[in-house]
Amino acid sequence: MRLLRLLAVMQSRRDWTGPDLAERLGVTTRTVRNDVDRLRTLGYRIRSTTGSAGGYRLEAGNTVPPLLLDEEESVAVAIGLVSASSGSIAGIEETALRALMKLEQTMPSRLRHRVDMLRAATVTASGTGPPVEPATLTTIADATRRREQLRFDYESRDGQESRRRAEPHRLVYTGLRWYLLAWDVDREDWRTFRADRIDPRTPNGPRFTPKNPPEDALTHVMTGIGSGAWKHQARIRFEVPATTVSERLPPGSGLLEPIEGGGCIWQTGSDSLIDLAAYMTRLDLPFKVESPPELRTCLENLAARFNAAADRDHSVNARLVRVRPGPSFRIYAMEYPK
Repeated sequence: MRLLRLLAVMQSRRDWTGPDLAERLGVTTRTVRNDVDRLRTLGYRIRSTTGSAGGYRLEAGNTVPPLLLDEEESVAVAIGLVSASSGSIAGIEETALRALMKLEQTMPSRLRHRVDMLRAATVTASGTGPPVEPATLTTIADATRRREQLRFDYESRDGQESRRRAEPHRLVYTGLRWYLLAWDVDREDWRTFRADRIDPRTPNGPRFTPKNPPEDALTHVMTGIGSGAWKHQARIRFEVPATTVSERLPPGSGLLEPIEGGGCIWQTGSDSLIDLAAYMTRLDLPFKVESPPELRTCLENLAARFNAAADRDHSVNARLVRVRPGPSFRIYAMEYPK
């Protein structure tokens, strides 16, 4: 446990003197020297210098030393590996399973039991999104960290290929797909790119000064998905709280925003109006289509088909009845003679 504390302290800043480490850990300088030697034996590169300006510095190594994790960290890493084994990063599933097996071999039985319980009680929607190569994500993340222009080939939604230059801002995972939010250098505007359609080129471009996006990365990406990823964009109003609606929507289905009065607006879309209409009815929530008008027509046609399937005749003694009042929202139903 003392080695864990020593590692954590040394990572908090670049250089430490022996007396400073001893005071921070509540031990003697001799104990610090012994613990540093033990860490070096385990593979950690710790540089030491003597003299009045001497001290210790934890450096990056050429090999991966064994991880020293406390109990909660071990469980957290194991849970992450369980999720990664069924994730959307191409080729990482088998690697994650191998790492999980190694970690579980070193864990006490009580910790393995906690991980096993979670794994048995969890069901993941794996394979729902297109896989992304790990190298693509790490290349994007590295360019973002270094603030270097990213050069890549990109395949658009309609299959058109282009060469792009962009200043990467954030990677966003919606639970279904990976996206890159970046400033498009040639188009001089913010763009959202699907990571599975990005093929990075090397080397990266010049360094850049980061720009501030018009909104937070997640909101911008979700809005961009709604405006460009689907053939038909829709704006749906619910007269129930956004928290209620969000519980029934899958990740990446659109942007949900609360509005005055306790309701919310869902900006979403689909390549098929029939599919979108059918999905909204399955939500089992009162809603109103604000746009597009073609979706309202689609719902009217579906309503006629449902009535026909129920053997209802619109022309025989049927009348429209208001069944739920509201200040700006009403639900009507057809009432038929018994």
